[in-house]
Amino acid sequence: MMVSRYYDVKRDERGKRYIEPFVEGSVLLGLPLLNKGTAFTHEERKALKLEGLLPPHPATLEEQKERNYRRYCLIENDLEKHIFLRNLQDRNEVLFFALFADHLSEMLPILYTPTVGEAVKQFSHIYRYPRGFAASTDNIREIAEALSNTPINDVRLAVATDSSAILGIGDQGFGGLAISIGKLAIYTAAGGLGPDKALPVELDVGTNRADLINDPLYLGVRHRRLSGVEYYEFMDRFVEAFHQRYPSAVIQWEDFSKDTAFAVLERYRKVLPSFNDDIQGTGAVTLAGVLSACRIKGQNLSDQRILVYGAGAGGIGVAQAILDGLLREGLGQEEALERLFVLDSKGLLLRNRSMEGYKQKFAKDPAHVQGWQVSGETPSLYETIVNAKGTVLLGLSGQPGSFTGPIVQAMQASAEYPVIFPLSNPTSSSEAIPEEILRWTNGKALVAAGSPFAPVEHGGETFPIGQGNNAFVFPGLGFGTVLSKAREVSDAMVLEASYALYDYTSKHHPDRVYPPTSELREVSQYVASRVIRQAIKEGLAQEERLVGLGMEAIQAYVAERFWQPRYLPFKPAKPGQ
Repeated sequence: MMVSRYYDVKRDERGKRYIEPFVEGSVLLGLPLLNKGTAFTHEERKALKLEGLLPPHPATLEEQKERNYRRYCLIENDLEKHIFLRNLQDRNEVLFFALFADHLSEMLPILYTPTVGEAVKQFSHIYRYPRGFAASTDNIREIAEALSNTPINDVRLAVATDSSAILGIGDQGFGGLAISIGKLAIYTAAGGLGPDKALPVELDVGTNRADLINDPLYLGVRHRRLSGVEYYEFMDRFVEAFHQRYPSAVIQWEDFSKDTAFAVLERYRKVLPSFNDDIQGTGAVTLAGVLSACRIKGQNLSDQRILVYGAGAGGIGVAQAILDGLLREGLGQEEALERLFVLDSKGLLLRNRSMEGYKQKFAKDPAHVQGWQVSGETPSLYETIVNAKGTVLLGLSGQPGSFTGPIVQAMQASAEYPVIFPLSNPTSSSEAIPEEILRWTNGKALVAAGSPFAPVEHGGETFPIGQGNNAFVFPGLGFGTVLSKAREVSDAMVLEASYALYDYTSKHHPDRVYPPTSELREVSQYVASRVIRQAIKEGLAQEERLVGLGMEAIQAYVAERFWQPRYLPFKPAKPGQ
């Protein structure tokens, strides 16, 4: 099967890969997956009818990176930097990913959180070049035909969003496509997935934002969001057509609202291999960070009293991951749940309260809080910390500034070294600023955040602020699923990804909660290898070459297939071939 309708990737007699293009001249220069820009050799220019269309000097990839990085550094505004990099991606994908991979820590906040939040808001106003696939209420009845228009024939992983709950900024309509594009950029630069195997997907079921519908430049469909039966009919049509077009592909569900995130995951996870990053990815990366914090304290997870502040998709995903971690340490279900306290906007989850079904598992029996000192019917965050004697506080509420001085000091009253993670992003939604937490606890809190924060100087010490970024988990989880050809993404595979991140951090950065983001490529390879091993163990892996391999051989298999941003030579087919 051809990789794309525009080219194929082949191997020569020595086994070296090369590109056989089916287009030439200016058409070729307009295709970002093929375009080398000034790096086409003299021989390629002659063979591909590019002579005269490019400057005479054939540049190296290193020269191209240097030229573009210098231009990037002259831009002062983060959104403009984001636009510059996205425009580069839309011109020359290899160059874009080579530059991104060289500057992962620097560019990750520009291409993803927090800057991507602004790019999502402005998506219809900064739109430049078509990328990805848009399923909408306009084309859903002809969705198979629409999918056949995509030029990539071998998609292995798609990131799909309905844009109903983007980061902490809510319904963003068609603009959510920027999230799918950003996630897949991380999959390629840090996770080893070839850009010709990735497909960003927007599921445009409408928007409830009147300002978007009335914006003359808005690019999405202009009606209120589908819901109920109509919504799931839309999703069923998309999933069936997508699976038929790309039977080997994995889907990462992204930024669905809490009322649909769990339902979509359960409805389709056994139809085709898929997972929800907001639920499972957030849970996995948070558990890994909490485990690292416990290790630094010289304690176990089972020694903690853990509060999860926020009971949306991310919060419940974190609660489930922590529960799985407690069970792994040998606790029984009831004993583990006793150590977990989940709060939503109304306070502690109690069984005598009205709540959504996905929260009920973590609701406490009202008898559990009898005797607590509380001012109302439902314990507040502060009251829960004081009465439960919390030692770990995890913020997934999207409520900026909700971890106040009294809240943090109440945590330290229960634990000399409290674990406090304000994980909501973008930065404007963070429950607290790490510098404040360290000041309020005199440098004793173990802090990580969802968004990037600079190291904090306090009391003559420098405290690096770990970032609980899902990018430590989802690229390896997705790539491992792709390489193993797993029939589904099991809960055990997700949990294994979490412990892989924890083990990597323990080995390479024993004094840190998370590794630096500059090591994302190394982390992703290790996570992918552990996910593959778990898929084999569960009998889910369908890639026969992997069955029976040990960990070292699996790691070598992953490393060999980890995409590298380098130009392949072009060899047009000879006449008659």
